[in-house]
Amino acid sequence: MPLTAKTKLAIIVSVVLIGSAATASQVETVAQAGGPPIIRTPHPSREEERAHQDQLKRLNAARQAALKKDTDKLLQLATELKHSVDKTNEQTLSLDVVKKAEEIEKLAKSIKEKMKSGY
Repeated sequence: MPLTAKTKLAIIVSVVLIGSAATASQVETVAQAGGPPIIRTPHPSREEERAHQDQLKRLNAARQAALKKDTDKLLQLATELKHSVDKTNEQTLSLDVVKKAEEIEKLAKSIKEKMKSGY
């Protein structure tokens, strides 16, 4: 016997209500005197906590690798800038030197932000 549209709707509503009841049973709301309610969620399992820690380690390793790559590039640019400046005199300042200095500044700011955003 095929299901009618009404029966299908009733099944969908039942599944949604059962799902939301299961979710609501996992979250505890505590009324606070004179303030907003506090919502408490269950503590993560050991596996979830371990997975979270592993993810943080991977993110930290990737950030560290990016910092190393960027600082190597910064050293290279600074060395190139020094050689370029050594080739100029007090009447000559090439556009290349200015662009290189701007690139160094931008990279240094990027490195500083990455260092601040530790995981």
